[in-house]
Amino acid sequence: MTITKIPTPAPTVSTRRRARRPRRPAKTAGAYLLLMTLAILFAGPFAWLVLAALKTKAEWVSIPAKLLPEAPRWDNFTQALTEINFAAYLGNSMFLSFLYAILVTFSSAAVGFGFARLRGRGKRPLFVLLLSTMMLPQILTLIPTYVLFARVGLINTYWPWVLWGLAASPFLVFLFRQFFAGIPAELEDAAIIDGCGYGRIFLQIFLPLSRPVLLTSFLLSFTWIWGDYLGPALFLDPDQTTLSVAISAFYLDPHGNPDSTVQAAAAALYVVPVLVIFLFAQRYFIRGVVSSGLKG
Repeated sequence: MTITKIPTPAPTVSTRRRARRPRRPAKTAGAYLLLMTLAILFAGPFAWLVLAALKTKAEWVSIPAKLLPEAPRWDNFTQALTEINFAAYLGNSMFLSFLYAILVTFSSAAVGFGFARLRGRGKRPLFVLLLSTMMLPQILTLIPTYVLFARVGLINTYWPWVLWGLAASPFLVFLFRQFFAGIPAELEDAAIIDGCGYGRIFLQIFLPLSRPVLLTSFLLSFTWIWGDYLGPALFLDPDQTTLSVAISAFYLDPHGNPDSTVQAAAAALYVVPVLVIFLFAQRYFIRGVVSSGLKG
């Protein structure tokens, strides 16, 4: 009697996937643990700021330092809102941030479109020269910029932010250039055949397609001006200045010393608008960065 040996079937793709499935929960748990650890590390400074805002002045200077306040002082936030004209300085910060963000987003998109889709001699060296300007620290050009604006009478006005916005940003130009370079050329050729010029192609075709990058550019440029201290401190008088300068200079105790706990409360309130904007727009922000970085 002959016994026929039935061959063992080779493992299929689904079988291999089922065999590796028990390892996935461990990897997922490790990834979540890493993300939670990073989230705690990044949220630590803001949490410390809020706790500092709830302390008394004695707890602020106590040695050894106390992490938690014994009795939270919520009136520090009330004092931060009433001790100075908080709403006016907040409005100045909002106005300058929105003004610059809108102008620099549009100008950077236009320059990025030119580098991505237009043809011309010397375009690549010019793009490299533009990117090389990102290596110049802002502090290096601060004094020449101040002297220039002072000689033409633009100090204590909002015109410096208008000119900076119209001048475009090298980093944002790079983002838009990378995104526009990934759009199929057939779309541009079809528009040219239909009689569209490059201005109409940019405004009616490329800009609507670049919404994630537009929002990313707007958020980045908004936070640049929102957190800027040197620019408003140099170019604006105390009545026109922004909230960042007001927080650092105008919260004083009766002896003329910085009122640290009230400053911490004001700084915590100062961070809230940016956090709210990012929480609502983080999906588009990440999508814009990823789509710009992968295309070229």
